[in-house]
Amino acid sequence: MNDECLICKAPLAYLETDEEMECAICHKKERSKTRCVNGHYVCNDCHMAGLDSIIALCMASSSKNPIEIVQNMMSLPFCHMHGPEHHVMVGAALLTAYKNAGGEIDLEKALVEMMNRGKSVPGGACGFWGACGAGISSGMFVSIISSSTPLSVEPFALAHKMTAKSLSAIGEIGGPRCCKRDSYLSILSAIDFTAEHFGVQMEKPRVVCIHAAQNNQCIGKRCPFNASGHQR
Repeated sequence: MNDECLICKAPLAYLETDEEMECAICHKKERSKTRCVNGHYVCNDCHMAGLDSIIALCMASSSKNPIEIVQNMMSLPFCHMHGPEHHVMVGAALLTAYKNAGGEIDLEKALVEMMNRGKSVPGGACGFWGACGAGISSGMFVSIISSSTPLSVEPFALAHKMTAKSLSAIGEIGGPRCCKRDSYLSILSAIDFTAEHFGVQMEKPRVVCIHAAQNNQCIGKRCPFNASGHQR
């Protein structure tokens, strides 16, 4: 088994109901369904420590390939195999590639907004909310580039359609969760959606996963990014 708990490296456990937990790092108390089998809990903020570094990475990038950009983020020390950091990274990679492909946005302002929104989606949303944070992140991306608000008409619709497209792709594969797989599925869905609805064509590569050995729950050949499989 690969390491999962950031404190003792033990596997994680998901509870049926919320319990009061104390973060083993910052000692903040809050309710959660997630801890390791030895009882350690790490809050979302501590799990994402260092995430702010992606803003500098994105601002320095000239890539039109959001998969390449998110893989660069995944290689940084703050990024774990699974975790809520992916809820920011997907949208940030898309915003960066969109800008570099000709999209008209204030990238730094958009990245800060993406950080604030993505951080609000907790770890485990995929299993407990029925909406993976990576998929929601792609909807946040569309919401930001279209300046959507709750009172918008077409931007409101497009943001929901984007999230639905990503979640449909994630749901088609099924569980258990893999934050890398779901991030790739969401980004690939957004590339096509953005070209169709915004006329901006980001680069769309073939994705081959290099993280399978670190994922205790890897679904192997059922994953569209498995090295021995065929990407759909």
